[in-house]
Amino acid sequence: MPQVFDGHNDALTCEDQEDLATGRRGGHLDLPRMREGGMRGGIFAVFTPSPEEHSGRRSKSGAGAYREPLAAPLAPGAAAAHATAAAGRLLRLEEQGQVKMARTVADLDAAFDDDASPPVAVLHLEGAEAIDSELEALDRWHAAGLRSLGPVWSRANAFAYGVPFAFPASPDIGPGLTAAGRTLVARCAELGILVDLSHMNEAGFWDVAGLEAGPLVASHSGAHALCAASRNLTDAQLDAIGKSDGLVGIVFATPFLRRDFADNPATPLALIAEHTRYVAERIGPRHVALGSDFDGATIPAELGDVAGLPKLLDALRGVGFGADEMEAICWHNWRRVLSAWSR
Repeated sequence: MPQVFDGHNDALTCEDQEDLATGRRGGHLDLPRMREGGMRGGIFAVFTPSPEEHSGRRSKSGAGAYREPLAAPLAPGAAAAHATAAAGRLLRLEEQGQVKMARTVADLDAAFDDDASPPVAVLHLEGAEAIDSELEALDRWHAAGLRSLGPVWSRANAFAYGVPFAFPASPDIGPGLTAAGRTLVARCAELGILVDLSHMNEAGFWDVAGLEAGPLVASHSGAHALCAASRNLTDAQLDAIGKSDGLVGIVFATPFLRRDFADNPATPLALIAEHTRYVAERIGPRHVALGSDFDGATIPAELGDVAGLPKLLDALRGVGFGADEMEAICWHNWRRVLSAWSR
C-alpha cells in the first residue's frame, strides 16, 4: 500500500487535541489511526476560529442554493495568541518524539524511507492574521518551523479578501491581494514557505499566479465543474495550476464533493475519486494529490477517518489509477511542490 501524505487537517485545534499521541475518542485523526491508515505525513493546520458561530456548512439534510457571508475580520493579537498556542502543541509532540516537523525536504524523505521513524508534520497557518502587516512575525514563525501558509481563511484580513461559502457560485467574489498580501507572498517565496490558495477567491488566486513566486497549490479543494461551490477551482484555475507545476489536494469535505452541496455523511466515497480523476484528466496526475480536511469538515461515513484511507486508495484504483500514479498522488506530488518551495 502506498504511503500517504495528506495536505490538510485541523486536528491541532480540536477540543481533544491533547490526545493526538495516544488516541482520541472521536474526530478523524490521531497518531495511532494515522499508523493504521498508512498516513506517514501531512500538513497540520493552525486555524483561529471566528468569535461568532460560522461553519461554512449546510445542515446534514440541506441542499440547494446557499450563501454565507464572510466571517468578520479577526483581531491580529487574538489570532497570534491562539495560533502560537496551537503551534506549540505540534512542537510538544516533536519534543516527545511523536512526530518530526518538516523543515526541509530531507525530513519528508526520512519519513518515507523509514517506517520506524516518527511521521512527518508540516506546520501551516490557515489564515495569516497571526502575522503583522509589516511581516515582522513571519521570520520568527519560519524559524519555529512554519513551512506553509494560507494568506486567508474565508474572511478578509490585511492580506486578502477570502472567499465566502456559496453555492452555486463562482469563486470570482470580491477583490484579491492587498499590497501587504503581495509582499507576504513574495517574502514567503524568499523564505521557502508554501502559499496555499484553497480559501482564496479568484481575484486573489490570479494575483498570486501573476507574481510567479512558485508552483500554485490549493491544499484542500475540489473541481468546480463537479460541484459549483465558491471554494472549488474552475477549469481555468486548474489549468494555471498545471502550467505552474503545482497541485490540487482533493478535499474530502462532503459539501465540496456533491453536485447539491449537501453536508451529508452519506456522501459516496466514490465522489473523492471522481474529483481526483477529473483533475488528473484535466491537468495530469502529476498535479493532483490528497487534502482531506480531516477534523475540519464532514467527510463520507464510508471513509470514516484517517484509518479508512486504504478504502479511498481502493476507490482511486477503481477509477483507473495505476501503481506509479498512486505513488505520485499519495506522496510524491506533495514532496515535489514542498521541495520547490523549500530553501
